[in-house]
Amino acid sequence: MERGKWTEIWTLALCIALFPPIWAVFAPFIQVTTGSVALICAGLYVAHGNSAKNALKISIGFLLGDLWAILALRLMAALPVSQSAALFVTLFVMGGLAVLISGFVPKYIDTPSWLCGWAIGLTILSPLPQTEVLSLAWQIAVAMLVGVWYVGVFVGAVQRKMAGKFAKE
Repeated sequence: MERGKWTEIWTLALCIALFPPIWAVFAPFIQVTTGSVALICAGLYVAHGNSAKNALKISIGFLLGDLWAILALRLMAALPVSQSAALFVTLFVMGGLAVLISGFVPKYIDTPSWLCGWAIGLTILSPLPQTEVLSLAWQIAVAMLVGVWYVGVFVGAVQRKMAGKFAKE
């Protein structure tokens, strides 16, 4: 393996070994029990090109997905049809709307992040009583932003700085 690639790999390994665990330890101190969501969101950020120029629209997409999960759960609970029919109708309508809305403003909203954020929200929030949904939704939102900005943007910048420094030596 060439030296530059090896330097990139081990500096990334060091950054991933150090920074996400700091968040994992810190999260409970600020009452965030959904800290692992940050890793999922950081993964999507990196898969999206690992570029800070995309971070804002990815963040907006995740936050809209979190909000979408709250709305979907309320809609499903309110629909006067079977649980399966409510699930289908809600996913059909809200999924289509998410794609259409974000498709009209792709400069500001990332569609995959919106859909991923919605899936994260539904997965975590759906087993909860409605009285606990908003509290946990805020925790999910915080973890999503930490995933993009701390584990994604910040750790990426530190890793690139380290790799550049070691590549010169």
